[in-house]
Amino acid sequence: MGTATAIKNDVTWQSLCRKADLVEFSGVAAWLETVEGPAQVALFHVPGHETELFAVDNRDPFSGVNIIARGIVGDIKGEPVVASPLYKQHFRLGDGTCLERPDVRLRHWPVRFDGDRVMIGLG
Repeated sequence: MGTATAIKNDVTWQSLCRKADLVEFSGVAAWLETVEGPAQVALFHVPGHETELFAVDNRDPFSGVNIIARGIVGDIKGEPVVASPLYKQHFRLGDGTCLERPDVRLRHWPVRFDGDRVMIGLG
């Protein structure tokens, strides 16, 4: 786990990993300490979209398994999504909403590149 580097708009930006640790159009799981406790985060680097970096909860809400980072990345109507590898629900990477069940959502975090570092916002 990285260290907190700046506070802006009630968000603490923490270094999570390096850009080289990511795989384009695929997910990578990372461990994160949050206010609510530890969480596994699924990071997705999707070049070519307006937003290229996404961070959502790695825990599939339908199965309870930490597996979202292994899902298939694609887009539906131009919006980046990940399909859960177990039951195939699609989750929007931008806000974690399940397209088949809009009442179900993955937690998501602000995330950005700072040079070669991946920074995740906690707050």
